[in-house]
Amino acid sequence: MVFTILDWIVLAAYLLLSLFIGLWVSRGNKNLKEYMFGGGSIPWVAVGISLIATSVSATTFLGAPADVYGDNMTFLMFQIGALLSIVVVGFVFIPKFRSSGINSAYELFEVRFGSKTVRRLAAVFYSLHLLLRTGILLYAPSLVLAQILHVDLKVAIVVSAAVAIFYTWFGGIKAVIWTDVMQFCVFFGGGVLVLVLISNAVGGFGEMAAMASEAGKTKWWDASMDVSNARTLISAGFAYAILEIAIRGCDQQFVQRYLSCKDVKAANRSSVLSMVLGCAVSILFYWVGAALYVYYQKAHVAALPEGIGQNDVFPYFIVNGLPVGVTGLIVAAICAAAMSSLSGAINSLSNTSERDFLGWDESAGMGGLKRAKIWTAVWGVLGVFFALFAATQQGSLLKNALFFTGLFTGPLLGMFLLAFFVKGLRSWQVIASVVCGMGSLVLIQGIPAFGVPAVLGDIFSWPWMPFISMTTTVLVAVVLKFAAMPFAKK
Repeated sequence: MVFTILDWIVLAAYLLLSLFIGLWVSRGNKNLKEYMFGGGSIPWVAVGISLIATSVSATTFLGAPADVYGDNMTFLMFQIGALLSIVVVGFVFIPKFRSSGINSAYELFEVRFGSKTVRRLAAVFYSLHLLLRTGILLYAPSLVLAQILHVDLKVAIVVSAAVAIFYTWFGGIKAVIWTDVMQFCVFFGGGVLVLVLISNAVGGFGEMAAMASEAGKTKWWDASMDVSNARTLISAGFAYAILEIAIRGCDQQFVQRYLSCKDVKAANRSSVLSMVLGCAVSILFYWVGAALYVYYQKAHVAALPEGIGQNDVFPYFIVNGLPVGVTGLIVAAICAAAMSSLSGAINSLSNTSERDFLGWDESAGMGGLKRAKIWTAVWGVLGVFFALFAATQQGSLLKNALFFTGLFTGPLLGMFLLAFFVKGLRSWQVIASVVCGMGSLVLIQGIPAFGVPAVLGDIFSWPWMPFISMTTTVLVAVVLKFAAMPFAKK
């Protein structure tokens, strides 16, 4: 089956609707604060949906089914970590952000440590991590879109990025949030539709679930304490909670949305809603993977081409197993997830650039707004560049991404914990502890991008990397503080 005219119409209609929403909500942006925070009055339901739309990305749509197709549902235990993170972020991070009067997550470091250097260092870490993540989240779905639409990979990257950049440039955070709401509906609805169609093809959901269970695809619990395995309770439940706290508590994309709500209670409601929806998304797309396995391997409704890999099964089904028009809708869902990831990233990076690197003047008015829009375009172009760069790193892409996630997010979380709970730290002590935190990860994991092997071998699985770098950062800072006390007294 080919991508038909009707499919193209559905896809084009979706892209045009995204642009229309961005233009429509841009009418209320009279100054920089409106552009970045929507006046602090965006409904918490919309913010909660936007939080999860930014988090799940197109890799969830495509990667979760592939994971279950090749293995099982044990990564559902990540939701335990997500629940723990919601509690910590709700009781610690959100109240402190809302009460401190900040407009950027990393402004807190200047307030607590009295150092612009620490603040800008954190902003650099965040920007580097988010650029790398954005490039991967834009590249991965574009690779699939290029195969489905029979277009060049670069064209797929540029077109989906251009639409997201355009509506974000016009509408700011309000465009990001309200397009996220629409995109989540398309994304989630597409998954439900696929699951219904596959289930009906194999005799109903009950029959499909029974065959999936028989094949071992529905296993979701492993109480093992093996830290070298990511699919165990200790890794997926506990260690992953640290990564979730780092993302939900330290990522400017999340903090910016918390500040766009009217108060702490509304921000916490949006956070809880995003966790509930995230759990629903995970369950849905893991079941899509189980259903695909039953469809091709148990019920033998259709045959796969010889030698097709597990990552290519869902894209193959999208093109060959769906009715005309529905294929266009599912491709639109992939675009929705990709654009959601990019739009949220470049809007928050624009805020970081204007606030943390340059320092915005509240009285700048339209001048600050114009600069923020320029930053939005600049970061969007850089995101495209990183996506094109990711296309040259296919073999080690995932390993590199996991390394840099731990390298930056762990120390960032450590810095926030120090800012919240450890008084009297000097900026040099914070910076030194961050360097040690990053160094600990090199010992554990090496540097995959440069072929540097791990000194301590494969002791810990990837969910532990942020935990290790965060813990090292905090411990070193505390040691340096107490070591310096005798000299301070003199």
